[in-house]
Amino acid sequence: MKTEIRYIEQKNAGCKHNGLAWIGKVKLSKSGKTIYFNDKAFSKNVGVGNIGGISNYYDVETGEGYWISGVKKDGTDRHWAGSGKITIQKSIIEEYLEITGLKQLTPKYQVADIPEIYPIERIATLENNKRNFT
Repeated sequence: MKTEIRYIEQKNAGCKHNGLAWIGKVKLSKSGKTIYFNDKAFSKNVGVGNIGGISNYYDVETGEGYWISGVKKDGTDRHWAGSGKITIQKSIIEEYLEITGLKQLTPKYQVADIPEIYPIERIATLENNKRNFT
């Protein structure tokens, strides 16, 4: 499976553009329709979990909406109307700085050890069980 650095922002009702946000290493399914990050799986949004039209993925297990995109080369990942810290995975900082051309992280970032836990088997079992009950 392919890994990439992505921007992930929670879009639950009430969050608007101020939800929790991360920049970290994700794993993509073969089709690219499922993204795994931080022990969660996100599926491409086709109407399910779409909170006010501002989410493009949803958490497979909870239905919560998320905005997931590639990181912007100018470092302006959060929506212009949003605010709040962006948690960045410590192990990818050097690569992120290279992508963006930034010399160092600004105070808008919060560095954290985000475990690379990709729940591929758990989600496959969940999806198979759903199919067996329909």
